[in-house]
Amino acid sequence: MQIPLLDIADLRSAQPDRRAAVARAIGAACRDTGFFAITGHGVPAERIADTFAAAAEFFAQPAEAKRQLAIGVHGHNRGYVSLGTESLDEKAAPDLKEAFNLIWTDEATRPANVWPALPGWRERVQAYFDALYGVGRRLHAAFALDLGLPEDFFADRIDRPQATLRLLHYPAAFSAGAPAGQAGAGTHTDYGNVTLLATDGVAGLQVRRRDGGWIDVPPLPGAFVCNIGDCLMRWSNDVYVSTPHRVLPPRQERYSIAFFLDPNPDALVSALPGCLRPGEAPKYPPVTAAEYLRQRFAATYGH
Repeated sequence: MQIPLLDIADLRSAQPDRRAAVARAIGAACRDTGFFAITGHGVPAERIADTFAAAAEFFAQPAEAKRQLAIGVHGHNRGYVSLGTESLDEKAAPDLKEAFNLIWTDEATRPANVWPALPGWRERVQAYFDALYGVGRRLHAAFALDLGLPEDFFADRIDRPQATLRLLHYPAAFSAGAPAGQAGAGTHTDYGNVTLLATDGVAGLQVRRRDGGWIDVPPLPGAFVCNIGDCLMRWSNDVYVSTPHRVLPPRQERYSIAFFLDPNPDALVSALPGCLRPGEAPKYPPVTAAEYLRQRFAATYGH
């Protein structure tokens, strides 16, 4: 099993056949590995590099400054996650990572984000969030085309998304005293629709093969590694696959930036018409995206 590398520039083409060709390639990856990497996404390399610099600046702050922004204080999946707080693999030791979460908000219907007192930091990171949201919307148009739906099918289902940007910092395993078997991020599948991940080139991400073995995801400068989450797998009636993956304790300090684009809270996740054969029953009952994600976050955070 390999991770296909796809140029998605033609998703912005005015020619429907060119958009459809990219959609077919994306759909093939979603059915096979559930993972693919993309170039031609339109996010400048300078923007990506600056966001990694912002992440390093945030995590270098004193512990007390970060604790004041903790999710446990502010709630709603926004703010700081300290080392050892999460267990993505619920049967394993806590993850060897710290994180900072930003959510999609209009500050009227959703709580405002919490921000560190770092000059210019908010504007830099929000610009990256907005850029990745645009890429994610184009990917959803491709999903719709591939699944035989109108190209704009998902548009009004992700216009108030449960989207989260996570800045992630994995300390070097030896300096953190990682016990045997502890992972940077435990074996898990992502919860929502699609994840777009940027890495700093330090190895660690692995994807599980169908035979149970693991493959390393190589450094892909300028590309985003994308994977299907459980919600879209459920929505597609298991036509698309959500594949388990993990992050090993890195031999050196590691940063990554993950953008999770998940549906509007009131979006009804019910088997899509293009994903049911005649006479076939849906594999899952309908559920709102908010309720589905609430259940998954409760298992990870314990609150």
